[in-house]
Amino acid sequence: MVTLSTNNTFVKIDKGELVGYEVNGHQFIHQKGSPGWGSADTEMFPIIGPVNEADFRVKTPKGEAIQDQHGLLRQIDYDLEHQTGTSAVFFKEYAAGTEVSNSKFPEKSTEEALSWPYDFRFEKSFLLMDDGLEIHFKVSGEEGMPFMLGYHPAFKLHSKSPVILAKGKEISLDEVLAVGSRALQVANCTSITLKDEKEITIETEGFGNFMCWTEVRNMVCIEPITFYPYAVEQSNLHQGFQKLKGSSEFKVVLRPKA
Repeated sequence: MVTLSTNNTFVKIDKGELVGYEVNGHQFIHQKGSPGWGSADTEMFPIIGPVNEADFRVKTPKGEAIQDQHGLLRQIDYDLEHQTGTSAVFFKEYAAGTEVSNSKFPEKSTEEALSWPYDFRFEKSFLLMDDGLEIHFKVSGEEGMPFMLGYHPAFKLHSKSPVILAKGKEISLDEVLAVGSRALQVANCTSITLKDEKEITIETEGFGNFMCWTEVRNMVCIEPITFYPYAVEQSNLHQGFQKLKGSSEFKVVLRPKA
């Protein structure tokens, strides 16, 4: 467990997963073991969305890749590269064609192993500041590699009627619940505020969109994404790819209201 701290703020990171962000005694992050989701955050890469209806195949310039929901990155462990009292850098490396065990098999998937036809390195870094927590992502690898990226943090809810503010409009928890597993799309948006017992704003660079998901009332996932996967049929998921040019960088800032 890596712990970052400054003043009355504490961040806990478990093998690259943000499992705690406590500010002045208020916990913003969904806690493992609580109803709703077994994780606290994760990344969706190199695809976002389900592929079960496409026989778990995704089209790439190098042929079809075997992927499961939200890609294979989450099936690979992070390594810690560097840490200080207020920062930490984690990374994952993947060699093209390497089979990765699929944790969804056999209960939720027919695919025992996943693979991707490109090499890549994925870096996730945390920087704790007095006014917020920065989370940086850097993707590097083969020139022209297709990919999508989504960040999937879960926020703990403390009140009965939290509100999500996006693009000048209010989104209720009931609206998110009503959409179900597809997740509520918030297109062309770089900043969302969650108004609960305390208020926190999620600011982004590089993603351009969000989707919001929950199936319970004690947490909500507010997810920066490069592409909303339900905009196309699963067999056409490749239409949401962008292409890697050397490296690509993305940023998320969690900014609690003082």
